[in-house]
Amino acid sequence: MERTASPATGGSTAAGRHHAGPMWLIGASLAVIAVCMVLRLEERGNPVFAQPMGQAGALGIFAFTGQLSPSTHGLFMVDVDTMTVWCYEILGDSKELRLVAGRTWRYDRYLENFNCAGFAPEVIENMVQEARDAKLRHRGKP
Repeated sequence: MERTASPATGGSTAAGRHHAGPMWLIGASLAVIAVCMVLRLEERGNPVFAQPMGQAGALGIFAFTGQLSPSTHGLFMVDVDTMTVWCYEILGDSKELRLVAGRTWRYDRYLENFNCAGFAPEVIENMVQEARDAKLRHRGKP
């Protein structure tokens, strides 16, 4: 009579010993797959990886989604080559796109203090300088 311990007592069963081979094979297979995936991430120039992200000065068209209002979302697209940005509204159930805005920023970088809400930058600069001067005067007093 073959003696088997129950799993409740911490022993192993004959069925548990029977599955040890396939479990080892599955673990080894998963390790090989993980190594292959890591090596694939290091490849450059593969057409599957269309455009690497996170590079400063990257060129091309970038797309990302965002919220336009509490109930609507949009698809924003930026073409850094032509210095253009545009936005499509994603229309609810119809799954259609509607162009809602588009413009170039080619000359925007030359503007100073355009459409500034609140204080102008010069006013803020003066306020900071006055606060710094007051702090220096306060430190100098005994």
